[in-house]
Amino acid sequence: MTTTRAALQNFFAAEAAYITEGANFDAMAICLAPDVVMYQAEHLPYGGAWHGPDGIEKFMAAMSRTWASLEFLEQRFVVEGDTVVIYNRGRMLARATGRTLETSVMQLMTFRDGLIAEIRPFYLDTAAVVEVLTEAHG
Repeated sequence: MTTTRAALQNFFAAEAAYITEGANFDAMAICLAPDVVMYQAEHLPYGGAWHGPDGIEKFMAAMSRTWASLEFLEQRFVVEGDTVVIYNRGRMLARATGRTLETSVMQLMTFRDGLIAEIRPFYLDTAAVVEVLTEAHG
């Protein structure tokens, strides 16, 4: 990747395309270190630690089973060496309930040799995520 910012933009565009359009994982995989790890909040349907590009691909499959679409409404990147804080405000459509969630997620990412080595997302409201996924239209 040419720059950290370019790698992030490519990664998030590929993530949205994977979930929304069913794009293949290759565009995301090229942004990942071989030993990448992602830590998701345990009580989410896709919670836990996901290791390596294969683990991230399994995570993305779980996300795709959960969400029908992902749209980034706002993104801010704060880059400090190999560490990046990302503010993502987005809108997602739950497959099971048909409900939409607009929320924010902060992510702490670590890069190594221009590739994403670690991802730690922090959700504004995990209870709202779970509610949108489990509550029927009211």
